[in-house]
Amino acid sequence: INVPPLTEERRKEFCKIAAKYAEEGKVSLRNIRREAIEKIKRLEKAAEISEDQSRDEQENIQKLTDKFITEVETHLHAKEADILKV
Repeated sequence: INVPPLTEERRKEFCKIAAKYAEEGKVSLRNIRREAIEKIKRLEKAAEISEDQSRDEQENIQKLTDKFITEVETHLHAKEADILKV
């Protein structure tokens, strides 16, 4: 099957679609972060962990979230470059 080469307009549409998927991924990561922090706060309130442990774990969760959001953005930029390459 002969497939015609992509036009610049169509490439930009694909970039928008990729950005939409990346944003959905980042939202999912934030939701997971929120759920994990809520669990930690419940443990702290139930006196199963100390306030210091709670704060440390919340910081660790935030660091992991930031790491994976950066990774999603890195993959998005690489994909956009790949899509826009002629």
